[in-house]
Amino acid sequence: MSKLTDGAKDLLNRPLHAWVTTVRPDGSLQSTVVWVTVDGDDVLFNTAVGRAKEKNLRADPRVSISVLDPEDRYHFVSVSGNGVLELDGADEVIDRLAKKYLGKDSYPFRQEGEQRVTVRVTPEHVIYSPGG
Repeated sequence: MSKLTDGAKDLLNRPLHAWVTTVRPDGSLQSTVVWVTVDGDDVLFNTAVGRAKEKNLRADPRVSISVLDPEDRYHFVSVSGNGVLELDGADEVIDRLAKKYLGKDSYPFRQEGEQRVTVRVTPEHVIYSPGG
């Protein structure tokens, strides 16, 4: 198991978009842009029940999350591990992410009847480059 360095946490805590890659049932990869945050040594992102990320992770928990500093293409972090789906507290997490990325107190894109889910990734592998 790898740990996030302080530099990796700092990059993940900036309001930079990340991309997440999950494994589809046929073994092909599915990547999407997401908002991320750090909780202790874990990386969190949030989605809605029924979306591709959530369905893919229920079938195969392997996931990769990467962030690239737009001001330095050699400053990046890539984290991989297993995603654990958490329903409890998911609305609070998406609101916290909306504050970080949009400056809004609550997530403005909620859909009627939508159930949010947080994905918690404890790093198994971390690649961090402090840039140049």
